[in-house]
Parts: sequence; structure tokens; C-alpha cells
Amino acid sequence: MNSVHGFSARLTDSELESLKKYPGYISSTRDRPLKLHTTHTSQFLGLSSSSGAWPATNYGEDVIIGSQRWKGKCVSDTQFNSSLCNKKLIGARFYNKGLYAKHPEISNLTINSTRDTDGHGTHTASTAAGNFVEGASYFGYANGTASGMAPRARIAIYKASWRYGTTESDVLAAIDQAIQDGVDILSLSLAFHMDDIFLEDDTIAIATFAAMRKGIFVAASAGNDGPLYWTLVNGAPWLVTVGAGTVDREFGALLTLGNGNQIKHSTLYPGNYSLSQRRLVFLDGCESIKEMEKIKEQIIVCKDNLSLSDQVENAASAGVSGAIFITDFPVSDYYTRSSFPAAFVDLKDGQKIVDYIQSSNDPKAKLEFHKTIIGTKPAPMVDSYSSRGPYARCQYVLKPDLLAPGTIVLASWSPISSVAEVGSVELFSKFNLDSGTSMATPHVAGVAALVKKAHPDWSPAAIRSALMTTANPLDNTQSPIKDVSNIDLGPGSPIDIGSGHIDPNKSLDPGLIYDAAAEDYVKLLCAMNYTEKQIQIITNSTYNCANQSLDLNYPSFIAYFLGGDSDSEKIVHEFQRTVTNVGEAVSSYTAKLTPMNGINVTVEPKKLVFNKQYEKLSYKLTLEGPKSMKEDVVHGSLSWVHDEGKYVVRSPIVATNLVVEIDDA
Repeated sequence: MNSVHGFSARLTDSELESLKKYPGYISSTRDRPLKLHTTHTSQFLGLSSSSGAWPATNYGEDVIIGSQRWKGKCVSDTQFNSSLCNKKLIGARFYNKGLYAKHPEISNLTINSTRDTDGHGTHTASTAAGNFVEGASYFGYANGTASGMAPRARIAIYKASWRYGTTESDVLAAIDQAIQDGVDILSLSLAFHMDDIFLEDDTIAIATFAAMRKGIFVAASAGNDGPLYWTLVNGAPWLVTVGAGTVDREFGALLTLGNGNQIKHSTLYPGNYSLSQRRLVFLDGCESIKEMEKIKEQIIVCKDNLSLSDQVENAASAGVSGAIFITDFPVSDYYTRSSFPAAFVDLKDGQKIVDYIQSSNDPKAKLEFHKTIIGTKPAPMVDSYSSRGPYARCQYVLKPDLLAPGTIVLASWSPISSVAEVGSVELFSKFNLDSGTSMATPHVAGVAALVKKAHPDWSPAAIRSALMTTANPLDNTQSPIKDVSNIDLGPGSPIDIGSGHIDPNKSLDPGLIYDAAAEDYVKLLCAMNYTEKQIQIITNSTYNCANQSLDLNYPSFIAYFLGGDSDSEKIVHEFQRTVTNVGEAVSSYTAKLTPMNGINVTVEPKKLVFNKQYEKLSYKLTLEGPKSMKEDVVHGSLSWVHDEGKYVVRSPIVATNLVVEIDDA
């Protein structure tokens, strides 16, 4: 095998104990369940056919997310014939032996093949590398031409998730085969959620270490358990961890009041529906189904005095022809996809509707659906569900790494998986709108394919560095990216957004890169007090820990200020970094530091002068602050600014007093 030397087997406890007595035994882990992290985004990221990353890389042509070393194949089975593969879809395999072993009661899967029965895999694959498709939409929402980030890249599909569940052994087998087949990029929109997992027990961490060592770039989803700290998964330092942000696009309905005022509402109701000049009736809490049944031909207005879910359920049960819900509750996809004509509005706009109803003798309105609004501000924002760092199992590396579009993203969908209901009728579509860090991850994987095409000899760490140091920490109002979970929409920190929002065009030419190899990650593991046996499990190799360092050559910084009793007690953290010049041969860069409240930050030297391309130069960053740091998170940045203004190589800096208790047993 490529990722581990081992096998999966169904064993009793006594059989496992017997196996442990053999001299060649190293480790074992239970087969655990996995959780999935589920048009306009390419334009939102600045990708254009006329200039920038797409024409410069020929749209990522031949990168596999193939290359001439491709060894994979398409496997035929139920409802999938190998003839369906082509120059775009060049590989298709499926894995479910672990699922059958874990659930012997499953006699036969309905569709035992690579055919997607859920839609999640189709959505993420097309986001990464889908070709241009005209007329794409979700029942009229987001209508236009859709494409993935690397439209001419090749796609190889490895299906390990099934309607009945997903097992570690199947995921491991899929990644192992992808490594053997010769992929360039791995996009992993999945994770195993365990609070106490160490890296040597983390299948994703082990498998992706092998991929990294083979030169394969890996992007993985941060998880959908935000906004609390320490909720991030897939935080191994050799892969890129992706958080989810909003897009400058909204979907909704337009309510035109009888007085001519128009109010936008949030909704994704898919039905063919328009209510023209119906009477508006305000029922406040919408508690009585019987009362709503009497006036169900009108447009009912409800205010969130009950829970929003109860109101929506009551209105649906009453069979109302249209409903507007006034709420300050965050409106999720679940509510905006209601099975009857429903729209949602905030308290401010909702009060305008109530005032109109109460001041009019005959309040009427027209309600129109399928509206798409482009250019909304501010965007992006880090969404509340996106899991936050730090990463509990490797606190010395700042995570997440990047933010990418993840909220209400349009992409391809399996035509045999329903996307919505109207009444009791299931609806199917070739496209769907979905949200999650699962959706953000293939954006990064696709952009990485563009960078790989432009720089085929770059390591995964070099590509990661290019993506991170060119990421944008500002939104489309040129203000710091905001956090949806903050009551006042305050700015997020690097623990929420990483280095910032991915910028495909700038990533092709970053100026400087922070590179790292497998040995550098091993030095980190050694410094984290991993034993040689644990390191062997993770790396599938034997290493000694004569050389060790917590100071990985990473394009971001995190320092902990813990345990002091007074402001007079100080802690000093020093970081050593080495950058490689991949820009102009003769060039110089000057350090620019943003201030950090209560933390003294210095860098030496303050200027880097390069005389040739690929020359390496080092610097030292120092943070000094109180042990008794008052704020949970203080952040700033270090930017190496090209003296002629061509490059800004930016790295986020975090000082924190956050601490998590981990049971090392």
C-alpha cells in the first residue's frame, strides 16, 4: 500500500489481542464512521477568460484532481459503465468492503458502483474542475454559465461514501489507490469527528502524509461545527485546511407592497409560483393552524415569537398559499428550502411590512420568487458553521489555512438524488445549491490545480504557501473580513479565516514561498513528543528524533501566552522562517508589521535582498507579551513588501491565551 503498510479485517476482541502478540505488530485502530462536510463563485474569485489565472494555465489542463503518468481506470458496475469515462472523467472507482464488514446486515447496495446517489460528490467534483455549462441554475436561481475552478483539469472519482455510511478503511483504500494512480491534487470534503483523536489514529492525517510525500497537494474541509474555538478537524500540518465563507450573491423573493415599496426576502422556494395582489394578514406568532386554514389564500405574515421551525411547520400544515416569516434567527438552507411558498425577512424590514398592514384599510402585496442578486456587501464573511481553530492535535501550526466560497454554492448534482420538495412531490435537478466547508474545499483544490499547471515542479508546501501568502484578508468593502457569528458582524481573526480569502490570480506569482519537506514535519512531530513508534505509524517510515523543532517553516504564526499571574511577567516567542525567491531574480523586500494590542512584535532582518531566483533567505520573528494576556485572541500580520510594489507576501500572526484540555490516555 502507498499510505500505510497494513490491511483491514473483521476481528473479535480476542482475535485482536492475539494479533498484538506477534512481533511485527505496530498498531491497530477501529473502523470508525465518517462525516461529510457539505456558478458565480469563479467570477467572485476574479477568474476570467480574458486575463489572469485561467488563460495563464490553460484552465488547469491535464492536471488530475491527469497527467501522462496516470495509471488509473474506470470500474463498471450497477448503473455505471466504463464507457461513461472520457477526457474529463478519466477515472472512477468505488470502495465499500469496510462498509459491508461493519454492517453485515446490508445484503446488497442498491447501486453498487461509482454512480453518485447522494449528490455531495458530484457537487464537490464539479466545483473543483467542472467544465463550462450554459444555462445552469437551481430552478431559476443563480441562472448563468457555471464552471469549476480548473475547467480543463481531469477528474478521477474515488467513491467511499454511501447512503448507509462511510468507514475509515474504505476512505483509506480510496486515498491509497489515488496515490498509486498518480493524481496531482486530492480534494477531501470529509472527516472523522473524534475529540480525542491523535494524529497516529487519524486515517486522514496518515493517508495524506503519504500523499504529500509523493508530491500530491491535499485540501481538506475544516468541518461544520463552528463558531466555537477548537472545533476544527483535518488540521494536520501537511495538508491545507479550508474554512467556508459567504459569496456576494443572495437568493430570494421580492414583495411589492400596495404602496409601491419593495422588500427583498430570503428564500430558495423552487416552485413555479407568483402571488399577485393578495391580501396581507399579520398573525404575529402563527400558532393556530385552524386560523391559518381559514385565510390560506392570503399572504400570511408571521413573527418569530415561537421557534421558527414551529411557525414554518404550522404554515405548511395549514396549506397556506404564501407566508412571510419575520425573524432575527439565522435563516439556514433548511428553512429557505421550504416545501411551500415561504420567504424570510429580518426584523427591520419585517417591521416595514407590519407598519404597512396596520396603517392600511386594505393591505395587499405581490410576492415573486426566483430572484438572484449579485454584488451584495459585505462579502465574503466567514459563516457561523465553519469550524474554528486552533487545531487541538497540533496547536503549534495556525489553522485553518484559507477561506473559500462555501455558502449556497451552485454546482452539478446527481440526477437521481432529489434536491427539494413542493408539497409532497420530490424535485430533481442537474444542479443544486449547497453549503458547507465541503463546498469550500474543492475551490481551493481547483485553484491549486491552476498553480500546479503553472509550476509543475513545486512541492505541496510551495503551492500551499502561494495560496496562503496571496490570500485576501479584506472583503469587497475593503474592510477586514467579518464573522457572521458576531452579533455586530465584527471582524474575524485568523483562527476563523486563516490567511484570508483565496485569490487565484495572485497565487500564480507569489514572489516568495515558504517550502517544507517530509523531514520538516517529522521534526515537528518529534518536538511534540511523539514516540518513534507513533511517528512510524504516521509516516510509514522509521525516523530518529535527533533533530527536532516546533518551528515548522509555515506561512503563518501562532503563539500561546498562558499561565501568568501579573502583567509584569513576560513570555518571548521566537520563530525562524526561510523564504525562497520565485519572483524576479534580483529583488528586495521590506518587512511591514501590523500592530498587535499588548504584544511587541519585531523582525530581523527588516530587509531581504535576493540576487538570483530560487535563492533562500531566513529571518526571525519575535513576539513578546504578558503571561496574563487579557484577550483570547490578538492578531496582526507580517508582510514582505516588494520594493517595486509587485508583491506583498503576507502571513497572519496570532497571540492567544486559548487552552484546551486533551486526555492523553
